[in-house]
Amino acid sequence: MKFCAHCAAPVARRVPPGDSLPRFVCDECGEIHYQNPRLVVGCVPELDGRLLLCRRAIEPRYGYWTLPAGFMENGETVGEGALRETLEEAGARVALGAAFSMISVPRVNQVHVFFLARVRDLEAKPGAETLEIRLYEEAAVPWPEIAFRTVAMTLRHWFADRAAGRFGFHAGDIAA
Repeated sequence: MKFCAHCAAPVARRVPPGDSLPRFVCDECGEIHYQNPRLVVGCVPELDGRLLLCRRAIEPRYGYWTLPAGFMENGETVGEGALRETLEEAGARVALGAAFSMISVPRVNQVHVFFLARVRDLEAKPGAETLEIRLYEEAAVPWPEIAFRTVAMTLRHWFADRAAGRFGFHAGDIAA
């Protein structure tokens, strides 16, 4: 950041009074510009014991498989964002269940949250960011082609919980 979003004056990176971390501070108007992690929200959509995955049509990880997910928008709840992303990317309307996984990825300043979901309606056309959609049995999941570690962790938790006969909440971190 080079300029203040409020008054357009140059900003300096320093620790403001009463804070403990460096921030972008405007010396002209005094505005402190906080930069916080972005929230990625999505679903683990299930239909008849199979999980719905999307093959990415965008970078990063073009052509790799992922759960339907994306950045949360202002003005929506976490659940609304997960529903929107699932409809946009997979053409799927789902019944949203409980929050299932939350994985911090500080290296890219993100937190990924996935909800359990049951597919209610599946259109046969993927969205603009998706090359194709497919329902996968556990044995057929293309593990080497999973786009992100957060998705792989979430999928492994889902299959383990299904085998155990109960679904819990999973929190974790990907440090490097």
